Amino acid sequence: MNDYFLLPLASLPFPNINPILIQIGPLAVHWYGVGYIVGILFAWWYAKRLAANAKLWPNGVLPMKPEDLDDFIVWAAIGVVLGGRTGYVLFYDLPRYIAHPLDIFAVWQGGMSFHGGLLGVILAMTLFSIKRGIRTWSLFDVVAAGVPVGLGLVRVANFINSELWGRPTDVPWAIEFPNGGPFARHPSQLYEALLEGVVLFLVLRILTHSRLKLKTPRFVGGAFICGYGLSRIFVEFFREPDQQLGYLLGTNWLTMGMILSSPMVLAGIWAMATAKPVPQPRPA
Repeated sequence: MNDYFLLPLASLPFPNINPILIQIGPLAVHWYGVGYIVGILFAWWYAKRLAANAKLWPNGVLPMKPEDLDDFIVWAAIGVVLGGRTGYVLFYDLPRYIAHPLDIFAVWQGGMSFHGGLLGVILAMTLFSIKRGIRTWSLFDVVAAGVPVGLGLVRVANFINSELWGRPTDVPWAIEFPNGGPFARHPSQLYEALLEGVVLFLVLRILTHSRLKLKTPRFVGGAFICGYGLSRIFVEFFREPDQQLGYLLGTNWLTMGMILSSPMVLAGIWAMATAKPVPQPRPA
């Protein structure tokens, strides 16, 4: 830590955007919540467009009805919120919530885990697809293709909230966050917004529209899982670890985010490597 005091204090000014977008009396709308809502609505709208484009699907057969995705958005929202909160409680700050169990329900104080949210949505997709008779991997593919937009928006909201900032640095674009101590830090939230949001969305867009990988169930979903895992692991080298956890296993680099993301990379590689195109129907 003493080495940090040797870093130059010069940094870009923090924009000091109000974390609250709109407030009417006691009702406050935060950028963080807007990021989640807009992300879910975009993924729903984008999934409907993909599912309605017969050119993208095996043999031109649409995988599901538009009303299926209309109904699934409720399942997805529940999976994201319950899974994200449960994941944060279990993976990142369990002792605190054991000591203060009522804080588990104080979601307005922050504390959501992407990995937990992902598990919640996977469970929701599995149950929903079975209930509706939809190919599970095709539902996963079509939903995953639009998720990066929401991820990028939430990371921008993290930046606005001055949370999850990066490690001290002397790069020219370093920022001194209001609650990050007297250090110029990596704006790691924006790194994640770029990689997990913009870059990953474009990669998946190429796979769905140029490479027509929706014809190969679970390839797009696998690419999303692998791409997110790689992006998160990379950014973790620039992101300050959670204060209550710090670095793990006696290292000065290994974080919980890396540990949780590593199986994602392996699972994504497996999904892409084992994905097979739906066979063409034999002529009568």
